[in-house]
Amino acid sequence: MEGTSDRALESAGAAGGRGAMTGALAGGADRYARQVRFAPFGPEGQERLSASTAAIVGVGALGCVSANHLARAGIGRLILIDRDVVEPTNLQRQLLYDEADAAEGTPKAVAAARRLSAINGGVGYRPYAVDLNAGNVETLLADADLVVDGTDSFGVRYLLNEWSAKHGKPWIYGAAVGASGMTMTIRPGAGGPCLRCIFPQPPRGGALDTCETAGVVGPIVDLVASVQSMEAIKLLGGREDALHGALLQTDLWHTGWQQLGIAGARRANCPVCGAERRFEWLDGDAAEPLTASLCGRQTVQVSPAASDAELNLPRLAARWAPLGQVELYDYLLRLRRDDGIAFALFPDGRALVSGTDDPLRARRLYAELLGV
Repeated sequence: MEGTSDRALESAGAAGGRGAMTGALAGGADRYARQVRFAPFGPEGQERLSASTAAIVGVGALGCVSANHLARAGIGRLILIDRDVVEPTNLQRQLLYDEADAAEGTPKAVAAARRLSAINGGVGYRPYAVDLNAGNVETLLADADLVVDGTDSFGVRYLLNEWSAKHGKPWIYGAAVGASGMTMTIRPGAGGPCLRCIFPQPPRGGALDTCETAGVVGPIVDLVASVQSMEAIKLLGGREDALHGALLQTDLWHTGWQQLGIAGARRANCPVCGAERRFEWLDGDAAEPLTASLCGRQTVQVSPAASDAELNLPRLAARWAPLGQVELYDYLLRLRRDDGIAFALFPDGRALVSGTDDPLRARRLYAELLGV
């Protein structure tokens, strides 16, 4: 499996397997008594939830809230996917992380699984510190009953949308920036639109505000992700009739809500959910660039064009020792140079280059350190 290893799972203390005790059984019947007492959900909903698997793609601000809610609610298994590491700027809104995670630069998927396993040890956690892409999406999401969107990349969202349409599994779109946010639940085969029906083309670079350009306040994250989590609980608990069925938009600064009906928004000529069923992102025809700047700081991600084996991080650590301060962990190797550049390398060959927002400089450093 690309970019995954037993070391990552062990470092998170993950239960992980389908044979593990599931959330609805951990802690006895009393643990979920208040939730089960809610009549529209009840014991049947709890049983269904405990037998389900959800994937959180992007365990940042939105993903932390969604993962927290679903773990506490007693979902059976959580797949946690994130390409990034914890940094101090995350702590204002990413609720599963602490200062120790930021100081160590722990991969978010690993840190989230550690924290969640202390909250509900009966849930099976599968953390993957990788970049979700066309090459690994089928493997990583194979067991998922639904996906909750926590990413800040429209390319990844289009990829998830196509995976959803191909496999007939739902996913829950969500976004938050500034004090505004939106969410929509996408259910293939239910007659509603997919993401591409609503947004036919991804926005041009710089066309939308980001957390870097407009900032973000914590409460909007909590609100959007809580709606996403509730939708996931309804779906996994077998209560589809209670779904909101809209594109919800909210502005917490001005305390406003807008509910846009989407019942008739499906486009017959949609290339994804229409008759054509063309999957450009899933087939790799519309893949993201080799380099990508990450939201909120001077960091560029560099991904290898192809990766069929894990790197030998201890061997590289010895080779890089004369170049600066080297930190070797089970899940990454980090080089801190005197010029302020930090180079974090993952076993799958992906790197985060901090201290620059220049993709060319990041790619050049990658080539210098790895000889590719």
